[in-house]
Amino acid sequence: MATYAIGDIQGCYHAFCALLAKFEFDEKKDQLWLVGDLVNRGTGSLEVLRWCYQHSNSIRVVLGNHDLHTLVVAHGVRPPHRSDTLQALLDAPDSDELLTWLRHQPLIWVEHGYAMVHAGLLPQWTIQQAQGYAREVEATLQGDEYETFLRHMYGNQPAIWSDSLMGLDRLRIITNSFTRLRICSPAGEMEFSFKGELQDIPDGYLPWFDVPNRMSADTTIVCGHWSALGLKVRKDLCALDTGCLWGGMLTAMRLEDRAVFQVNHDARDKFVK
Repeated sequence: MATYAIGDIQGCYHAFCALLAKFEFDEKKDQLWLVGDLVNRGTGSLEVLRWCYQHSNSIRVVLGNHDLHTLVVAHGVRPPHRSDTLQALLDAPDSDELLTWLRHQPLIWVEHGYAMVHAGLLPQWTIQQAQGYAREVEATLQGDEYETFLRHMYGNQPAIWSDSLMGLDRLRIITNSFTRLRICSPAGEMEFSFKGELQDIPDGYLPWFDVPNRMSADTTIVCGHWSALGLKVRKDLCALDTGCLWGGMLTAMRLEDRAVFQVNHDARDKFVK
């Protein structure tokens, strides 16, 4: 039995299948950890989501920003972006079933000494605290009032955590940390416009994982989201988004020994208007 963590798929179904073949995934004994952003921008969002739904007993998934965006579009909260590739998924006869399954996925998964999130964790949070905060958002997404949350989910404020935050502001900052965070100040104030490489981070900010005295540093975080960061592996971090959608590679890591498996992007996955 082995556990393989895979970076952002984003609808790149052909590359995903090639990667599974490369490490000879066996659904009867192996497990996949998928770091979120299963869908959107690639041509195969429907196929990726169907595969995940059909293999749900063999996978662990956390929600990414594109997964949440898909739910927002599906419920008519916002129109699709010009670069979205969701229509086949939205029009599919099993769309409701697939999207309900997606809505019920967590924001964090903790097991075997690893914690998987899509983007990052605020430096003030321990893993135990992060799990509790995640459950607040998960309960809302899975509850009767989830559409109200989807309508108020977007926004960059508040940008710094306080235990006193309540209501939609509290849910929004929790969601932003798990699904959008790349850099923040040493005090934990998040900045969302930056998407570049490490050497270009603006003054006053750090990668979230390099903030001094980060409270989750005793656990190895498995994440994606930051394609410009690329593959970054160290004792406390396994960042796996290597930009398959943008012509890079799709990356998997076997968590038991940190062996890395990669495949090139597949031109069939790139949507061309």
